[in-house]
Amino acid sequence: MFNRIKEDIQMVLEQDPAAPQWYTVLLTYSGLHAIWWYYISSFFQRRGFKFIARSISQIARWITGVEIHPGATIGKRLFIDHGMGVVIGETTIIGDDVTIYQGVTLGGTGKESGKRHPTLGNHVLVAAGAKVLGSIEIGDCVNIGANSVVLKDVPSHSTVVGIPGRVVKHKGARVNIDKDFNHNNLPDPIYEKLKELEKHIDQVKNKEIDDDYII
Repeated sequence: MFNRIKEDIQMVLEQDPAAPQWYTVLLTYSGLHAIWWYYISSFFQRRGFKFIARSISQIARWITGVEIHPGATIGKRLFIDHGMGVVIGETTIIGDDVTIYQGVTLGGTGKESGKRHPTLGNHVLVAAGAKVLGSIEIGDCVNIGANSVVLKDVPSHSTVVGIPGRVVKHKGARVNIDKDFNHNNLPDPIYEKLKELEKHIDQVKNKEIDDDYII
């Protein structure tokens, strides 16, 4: 456990320009604190002490603003940046080197039994406010845009935006394995379609093309 804590701190120092010293990360990063509380609650969960595990996770939620069910499976070097409002459900599986921003929900879609939460691959970035719901699989090296609602499987090396989430980049414009942190510049498919329609109308008005459906 202590080796993982050291690894978590080093990972933040490498990725976050706002983290100047190791002791700043150790003392002030609530996202990491939530993960470390999870290590403890998961220890009790795996040994059948579920009430103790849930009690610890609830205390962690009060302290950090992050709710991680002790039954979740989390890989190495998960970075929860800022953290407030993050919810990670019981049957969620998270791979290595994943980054999650504030307000993200990895949740279910109803009262299903069994595996009912998402599985995230390695090198995934989930931007602020995004919701990934249901027993779906998110591949490796995927970027999920802010406030997206993802309800279906996403292939590796993809970028997803919108409600519901749509894959707008895949392999042809390969997502960097180190994750693209410029998620404020992700494409907007709805805006792009409106621009195409506006261009089409202008071409009809200028008699560059014929279209009986444009008045």
